[in-house]
Amino acid sequence: MNLLQIEIFVKVVDIGNFTKAGEILAMTQSGISHNIASLESELGIKLLNRGRNGISLTDSGERIINNMRNILSEAESIKQEAASILGIQNGKINIGSFSSFASKVLPTIISRFKGEFKGIEINFYEGSYDQITRWVEEGKVDIGFTSLSNPMDHFEATTIVRDRLVAIVPIHHHLAINEQVKAEELQGEAFIMPQLGCEVSVKKFLQEQEVSPNIEFNVEENQTIIAMVREGLGITIIPELALPYNLAGTIVKPLLPEPFREISIITRSKKQPLPAVKEFIKTTMDCIKELQL
Repeated sequence: MNLLQIEIFVKVVDIGNFTKAGEILAMTQSGISHNIASLESELGIKLLNRGRNGISLTDSGERIINNMRNILSEAESIKQEAASILGIQNGKINIGSFSSFASKVLPTIISRFKGEFKGIEINFYEGSYDQITRWVEEGKVDIGFTSLSNPMDHFEATTIVRDRLVAIVPIHHHLAINEQVKAEELQGEAFIMPQLGCEVSVKKFLQEQEVSPNIEFNVEENQTIIAMVREGLGITIIPELALPYNLAGTIVKPLLPEPFREISIITRSKKQPLPAVKEFIKTTMDCIKELQL
């Protein structure tokens, strides 16, 4: 049993819905379900009833929900005291990230960090991979979340997530019946190429597999891409973290072989990170591990 599982359990109870709780916590519904199931398994009791009318606490859940809330409250008090001891209650961190990581993962990290270090001001900048790299290099941001195509000597870079690329096809497409989409099956298919950095990983995969789909459109907004796929204008490949919540009319298919983009956290290697920056990186690593990304 860990604090993340307790936090998820309390949030699901308060919201009354797995999907909405996942949106607030920047987690997938499967991630929420997995953590709840693990908590129930470890405790040896059923905590939630799941039915057509939503979820509700079991008798066992009713008996321990207040204990769970007390644990979260005490954990918060401990974190605040620890922040005071570390002496980093005041300060500022500038963070840069690309959009999909910023929307799906970063809110959880920032929330966790702000819970521990309430006096730290966080400034956030959203941009492309290249912009984030330049901002770190220029010192505009202390920490950057990006996908590096090549290692850079003047950065401290740590890979934190391997984000799987997946195919998106219309529900009536001939590839929709396949469990996986093989790379060779993309040859000549009408294709919508994502932009804003995602295309680097997609093009690398296509080149490595020596396949050439027929690129009909180059589109930046992921929701627009999904709408175009839904209308049969082409298929696409995008990272899982970039998947919009609304995928109606389309089907997500794993690719064979499975390609990934590597998401890294970068700082300037010649500059000693501030204590608050070190703590933010630590919080990031802890959250990534707990979220099982």
